[in-house]
Amino acid sequence: MKWKKYAFLLVFATIAMLNSFAQNDTTATLKVEGACGMCKMRIEKALKIKGISKAKWDVGTHMLTVTYNPSAIKLDAIHAKMAEIGHDTELKKAKDDVYKALPECCHYRDGAHSDDDAAFSDHNVNGMVVSEDKKGNFSPLAGASIYWLGTAKGVTTNEHGIFSIPLNTSGKLIVSYTGFRTDTLSVADNSDLQIVMAPSNSLKEVTVTRRQKSTVVNISSPIRVSTITTRELAKAACCNLSESFETNPSVDVSYNDAVTGSKQIQLLGLSGVYSQLTVENLPGPRGLATPLGLNSIAGPWVESIQLSKGTGSVVNGFESIAGQINVELKKPENMERLYANGYINNMAKTDLNLNLSQKLGEKWSTALLLHDNFLYNIIDQNNDGFRDQPTGNQFAAINRWKFDNGKGLMMQFGAKAMIDKKVGGANNYRESMKGTNQAYGLGINTNRFEGFAKIGYVFPGKRFKSVGLQLSAFDHEQKSYFGLSTYDARQKNFYSNLIFQNIIGTTDHKYRAGLSFSADDYNEVIKGLPFARKEIVPGAFFEYTYTLNEHFNVVAGLRADHNSLFGWFATPRLNLRYSPVHGTTIRVSAGRGQRTANIFAENMGALISARTIQVLSTSQGKAYGLNPEVAWNKGITIDQELKLFGRDAMLSVDFFRNDFNQQVIVDMEDPKFLKFYDLDGKSYSNSFQAEISASPANKFDVRLAYRWFDVKSTYSGQLMQKPLTAQHRAFANLAYELKDWKFDYTFNFTGSKRIPSTAGHHDVAHQLPLSSPTYVTMNAQVSKSFGKSKAFEVYLGGENLTNFMQDMAILSVDQPFSNQFDASLIWGPVGGRLIYTGFRFKIK
Repeated sequence: MKWKKYAFLLVFATIAMLNSFAQNDTTATLKVEGACGMCKMRIEKALKIKGISKAKWDVGTHMLTVTYNPSAIKLDAIHAKMAEIGHDTELKKAKDDVYKALPECCHYRDGAHSDDDAAFSDHNVNGMVVSEDKKGNFSPLAGASIYWLGTAKGVTTNEHGIFSIPLNTSGKLIVSYTGFRTDTLSVADNSDLQIVMAPSNSLKEVTVTRRQKSTVVNISSPIRVSTITTRELAKAACCNLSESFETNPSVDVSYNDAVTGSKQIQLLGLSGVYSQLTVENLPGPRGLATPLGLNSIAGPWVESIQLSKGTGSVVNGFESIAGQINVELKKPENMERLYANGYINNMAKTDLNLNLSQKLGEKWSTALLLHDNFLYNIIDQNNDGFRDQPTGNQFAAINRWKFDNGKGLMMQFGAKAMIDKKVGGANNYRESMKGTNQAYGLGINTNRFEGFAKIGYVFPGKRFKSVGLQLSAFDHEQKSYFGLSTYDARQKNFYSNLIFQNIIGTTDHKYRAGLSFSADDYNEVIKGLPFARKEIVPGAFFEYTYTLNEHFNVVAGLRADHNSLFGWFATPRLNLRYSPVHGTTIRVSAGRGQRTANIFAENMGALISARTIQVLSTSQGKAYGLNPEVAWNKGITIDQELKLFGRDAMLSVDFFRNDFNQQVIVDMEDPKFLKFYDLDGKSYSNSFQAEISASPANKFDVRLAYRWFDVKSTYSGQLMQKPLTAQHRAFANLAYELKDWKFDYTFNFTGSKRIPSTAGHHDVAHQLPLSSPTYVTMNAQVSKSFGKSKAFEVYLGGENLTNFMQDMAILSVDQPFSNQFDASLIWGPVGGRLIYTGFRFKIK
C-alpha cells in the first residue's frame, strides 16, 4: 500500500536527518532507590566523575537525571556505580552488605524510610543538615535549628537530620547547630536543600532555583507517555477537563453541537470515544457520561494528565483504540492545605473552586475538593435567536482519604458527587414551555455518584514485588429533552482490577498479571422507545517488560476477556523502544482494541435536529442489535533531543494507522436521517504529527506542531472522508516568564472539513456548502503572582481572539419544529471572542 511505503520512507529520512543533530552529551533518566537527603548527597557526589557533566536525584520520585558523554562512560557503568555505593537501580542491585552499611536513614528496602518521606512536603522547604569528615563521609546532625529570618517560628532536624519548614516571604533561612557556625541561606523556592556544616568553614550562601517543565516525556519507556503538568494547565483558565488540552498540540477539542455547550476531544483524528479516559487508572467518564463527561472534572482538581497514543498497556483494560488519557487528581498527602480559585468571563459564567487537605497524624491524610459553576445570562453572540451556552448550575465534590503505615501497606478511598442542571435553546424559551412548540428548548439534568478505593502492599525487602486492588462504582442518571423529544438514561457500573507485579530473577525481566471485572447496567428511553442491556466482562491479563540495555526494551501484553453479549476475545499489545543513536528514541507499537458503542449518548448532539433515527440492526440480543467495535492500531514515534539556541530542545515525529474490522457507522449523509449500522467495507485513519519544542531564550518556551489526518469510512457502500474532520492542522504555543509575570499565546490553524450534503431536503437558503473554510483561532493569557511564596495569582485571558464564528450553525433556526431543523453540523466555533479573569490563592 502506498501509505506504508511513504511512512517507511518518512521514518528513514527522519532518522537520517536526526542523526545530524546528535550531540556528544546525552541525558538519561533512571530510577535509583534511596530514602533521604543524605542519599541524594551520596548519589550526586558519586557521579562527580569524568564523563558526567550533570547529575540530579529527586528524593520524592527516586528518579536520577544524568547528563553524560557516551564515549567516556556507558549508562551501564552509571547503574553499576549506584549499586557500588549501596543504591539499587532497575538494572543493578546493591550487595546486601553494602546496603546494610548505609546509615539507618538511608535504608529503603524494608520501608524504614517512610516516616522521613512523610516529613517531606512538596509545599515546604525540605532538606537535610549533615556534617562531613575528612574522608568525605556524611553524618546527619539531629536537633539543628532551622528558622526564617525575622520570625520566631522554626523547626529542628529529626534523628536523621531531616527537616521540613513552610515557605516564608523573608527568603532567608537561618541554620544553627552547637559547635558549628550559624549561617544564612537565600531560598528562592521550595526546592530540596542539602546543607553541609563543617566546624572549620562557614556555610556558603545557597541560592536554590528550580523550573518545572510544562510537559514531560518519559524517554526511557517503551510506551511514550507525555505528562501535562500543573505548569502547563496554568497556561489557560482550565475550568474543566475539556479546556485542559487547549495548549496541547496532540488533542483537539471541539463542540458537539450548537446548543448544549458540550465538547468532545479527538485523538489521531478519531472521536474521543476511541480514547480510553481514566481517572487515576480507574474508569473515568464513559458510557452515558461521554458527551458531558469532560465538563464534570474541574480543572483545579487536576494534578497532571498522562497522554499516550496507540493502544498502550493491557493492565487498564481493552477499550483503548486511539490512545489513553489518565487524569491524576490532587493527593491529600502532598497538595496545598488550601487552594481557592475564582473565574468569571464576559458572559458572566462563574467558576468557584475550593480544595482543602489535612494530615491526620503520620499515617492518615484527607482532602475535600469542591467545585461550582453557574451561568444565568442568556448570551447570543451570533444573533441567531438561540443561546450560545445553556444556562444553569453544576456542583461537584470529592472527598478522599489515604492511609500509609510506612511498612508497605497503603490504602486510599473516597466518594464523588455531581449534580448538573442545564436549560438551553431559544432565547425566549422558559421551562414552563416544556413539551410545547411555543419555543424550542432543551433541558439536561444529570446526577452522578461515585465511590472508589485502592489497596496496595509492597513486600518487605522486595520493593519490586507488590500487589494492588482497584475498586470503583458509579451511578449515572440523566433526564433530558430536546424540543419535543425526550431522552432519559441511567447507567450503573462496578469495576475491579487486581494487579500483581514482580521480577523474574533481575529487574531486566518484570511482569504484571491480574484479574479484572466490569459490569454495566444500561437503561435508556429515547422518544418513548426503551433500550436496555447488561454487559458483564470478567478478564485476565499478563504484561511482560524486558530491558536488554539502555538502547532496547519492550513491553508485551495479552488480555483474555469474556463479554456477556459478545463472548470471548483476546487483546494482544506490543510496544518496542530502540535508541540507535544517543539522543534518538524510536518506538514501535501495535495492538488491538475493542469497545461497545453507546449510540445515543455518544451522538447526543445529533438528537438536536429533525432527523429520523434509524438503527439498522444486524443481530438480536446485543447492544442495540449492533456488533462491538474492533480496531488494530499500529504506530511509530521518533524523539530526538537537540541543542538549539544553546539550550535543550526536542523534535518529535509520529505516525499512527488504525484499521477497523468492526465499527458502528454514524451516517448523517442523508439530511433526513440519523442512521446507525455495522460497517460493511473499509474504515481507517492515518495520523501524522511533527512537533518541536525549544527555548530560544531563558524562560521563553516555543512549541510548534503540524498534523495531517486521513480518516475514511464506508457510508452506504461508498468510501468517504469522515465528515467534520480537518485534514490539516497547525499549532504554535509561546510561553514567557518575567519575574512574577507569565505570558502565554496559542495559535491554531484548522483546515477545511467535509460537510455532509444538505441539498435535496433543505431550502437553498438553509443549505450548507460541501466543505468548510479554513480558519484561525488564537488564545492568550497573562498572569501575575504576588509575594515570594507566590501564594496569590491573578490572570487575564482571552479565547477565540479572532472572533471567528461558524455561519449558519443552526439550520432553519427560525423554524425549529420544522423537518429541516438541524443544530448538529458543527465545523467551527459557535461562540465569539471570550474574555475572562480570575485568581488563584494557596496556603501550603
